[in-house]
Amino acid sequence: MEEPRIRVGICDHYPRLGGTFHGCYRLGGAPVTGDFTAKPVAGVVILQDGFGREIFRAPKIHLTAENEGTFTLQGVTIGVRFHWERQEVQTFAGDLTLLATAEEALTAINEIPLEDYLASVVSSEMRDEAPAAFLQAHAVASRSWLVAMLNRKSAKPADRTITPPPPRMDEIVRWYDREDHDDFDVCADDHCQRYQGIVGKASGGAREAVMKTRGVFLVSDGTICDARYHKACGGMTENYGTCWEERSVPYLSHVTDAARPLTPIRSEEDAERWILSHPDVCCGTSNQDLLRRILPDFDRETGDFFRWQVRYEREELESILREKAGIDFGTLQVLTPLERGPSGRISRLKIEGTKRVCIVGKELEIRRWLSPSHLYSSAFIISTERAATGSPHRFTLYGAGWGHGVGLCQIGAAVMAEQGFNAEEILHRYFLGAALVKRY
Repeated sequence: MEEPRIRVGICDHYPRLGGTFHGCYRLGGAPVTGDFTAKPVAGVVILQDGFGREIFRAPKIHLTAENEGTFTLQGVTIGVRFHWERQEVQTFAGDLTLLATAEEALTAINEIPLEDYLASVVSSEMRDEAPAAFLQAHAVASRSWLVAMLNRKSAKPADRTITPPPPRMDEIVRWYDREDHDDFDVCADDHCQRYQGIVGKASGGAREAVMKTRGVFLVSDGTICDARYHKACGGMTENYGTCWEERSVPYLSHVTDAARPLTPIRSEEDAERWILSHPDVCCGTSNQDLLRRILPDFDRETGDFFRWQVRYEREELESILREKAGIDFGTLQVLTPLERGPSGRISRLKIEGTKRVCIVGKELEIRRWLSPSHLYSSAFIISTERAATGSPHRFTLYGAGWGHGVGLCQIGAAVMAEQGFNAEEILHRYFLGAALVKRY
């Protein structure tokens, strides 16, 4: 196996782009440098210099970096549709492709070797000051997920088609995977993996972790693992089938985020006890110095990731559901969890109103329906306050964890590293039965 080059979709369906080429880029044989803008017109990209003079136009424009050239893009959106969504100015190494889409918009694609891509991913997902063993474990997990996804994507369409089970009456079941990008291999945001360019030149600790683990993958039964990860499991990780198609993936099975085993959630009573507790588990850390060293600044704005609550007036939640689900439930009556995974994450939720009753799943769709952005996770219980007439007037969701909960718990893994565990030990906790194998 040779190190592949990765095509990363930095900006997708933007109305226009502006930025700067640092050093020399080549467009065919011609050099291009300095400020630029790009806009789509009638199915072609028009590339202009900083003075508004046209450089080139074509449906697809590919610019090749020379002598370690880099480029900056303005207004790159990160955290798309999540509660930390914002725009940044980001700088990237490698080649740049500008592509006009059918919707009169632009897509910007960065082509870069896999290991350079990973150095940016690790330094974008976590801070460079994080413990070395954690950064190494993250590098292996990120590399494994990426290549497993590329292998699925290169398979015959029939081999990778994901078909949800037939819906029950008034049931909407959706899940989202990461090989649905047609113009590039992987996007640059949380939908795939965070890739925010040369963050501090993808500096010290992250680059060292990638170099130290170069070509090392998690492997199960001879196949590179689809190594998922999330921010904080809340104390127990989740089974793959709770979040995606209903199949067993042994190395993506429920584990406890602590040295001692904990009893998985099996009932609503279990879920209530668990979510209202504060168990002694790794990702429940209160070590603010460690959190400062591992979490990017915008992640640290989410201080209540381990146990959290969201309160809605009934009318507010009805409005959110109309906007996010496209369904008018009328007067909202009851929210009822029907199925949970072992971490407490809900995979099927029944929503009852005076006009409509509907079951929604899986976990990410539930998180999208019940929030203007996304709920932190679908591991929550519902408290309903009712007026004297019996009509509900307020819903409070008490929740646990941040993310889908499958695979590596980033904060839990960082705490393990701080406690002295090495990268292999961390990976073996979260990916049951997987081995570390060097493939190049």
